[in-house]
Amino acid sequence: MPATTHREYNANTEAKEVAKEFAHIISGKTVVITGVNRRGIGFATAEAFASQAPAHLIVTGRTMSKLQESIDALRAQFPDVDYRTLHIDLSNQHSVRTAAAELLSWADIPTIDILVNNAGVSLFPERTLSVDGIEVTFATNHVGHFLFTNLIMPKIIEAAQRNPKGRTRIINVSSGSPMVARMRWSDINFEQKSKDLPEAERPLPAIHKAWGVDNTEDMSYIPLEAYNVSKVANVLFGIGINKRLYDKYGILSLGLHPGVIETELGRNSTPEVAAWLKGMKDRGHYTVKSFGAGASTSLVAALDPELGVGETRNSKENYGAFLADCQINEQAQPLAVSSLEAEKLWKLSQRLVKQNFEW
Repeated sequence: MPATTHREYNANTEAKEVAKEFAHIISGKTVVITGVNRRGIGFATAEAFASQAPAHLIVTGRTMSKLQESIDALRAQFPDVDYRTLHIDLSNQHSVRTAAAELLSWADIPTIDILVNNAGVSLFPERTLSVDGIEVTFATNHVGHFLFTNLIMPKIIEAAQRNPKGRTRIINVSSGSPMVARMRWSDINFEQKSKDLPEAERPLPAIHKAWGVDNTEDMSYIPLEAYNVSKVANVLFGIGINKRLYDKYGILSLGLHPGVIETELGRNSTPEVAAWLKGMKDRGHYTVKSFGAGASTSLVAALDPELGVGETRNSKENYGAFLADCQINEQAQPLAVSSLEAEKLWKLSQRLVKQNFEW
């Protein structure tokens, strides 16, 4: 049964503390992190890895100036690491393919030991489609990561052939959404009213009411639900990876909820949503983590050698595939950790990127 090495780690554990504990796993390795800027947990994740002497640390993002700012800050603290920047717009499949091709062309970096799919967007006020015709939250948070991960898989597999089983990892930063949501298979672009969806795909009204949305039945696009679906997909994507790559190559993938951190993730939200969130915080409905505490569960997922797959607990499928507060979390909705749902997502994702990936 999978477990964590440090049961004492919790919501307040800092990422650098985790990195120091598993320094021997980081040293000399190549780490890739998507979505890095100084005002997000991607930077805190990069900072923790950099503190323990990886050979190469590759940070990706849409804005090169923010990536360079991050690299400058990291290099000032940890000058002996080889840092690389990689431009990628995850909402645009052409950009993803270009970035993956560039990374694959770097002959001096033959392996990728750890990939942290950290980038994300949320709460667009109006339904927006990507250049590829996909709802932009889903396109960015899941489809872009699905495509990028599979395109750079040759270097991940090469790392796995050199590492102990389970040490080569693909980490998908999700959210609390798998605890309260499920996939929307029949309407991934949010064109139909909720009441016209199959019952198993409808938004859970109580969740949205807590955000001040009372009429989900008659709504098509709901900003929070678009985010929820994309974050459930993050966890299911990892389960699909494990089926294909864990036994064959020893590559392990895990999803996680980092907690609530005051980052730029909600920059697209309306002033009304921002005010509602502040009100929920003031009323004590949630507490805010530091950036370092927000990154710590990513470090546990990426490094803890006790974690694995193929075990169940209390007949719950894919126990261990989802973490929160540095520990395995058992609160995900059954459909958010279902192997059958993961297979449906893999097939859908391949259709959306117009390419099959069977490793």
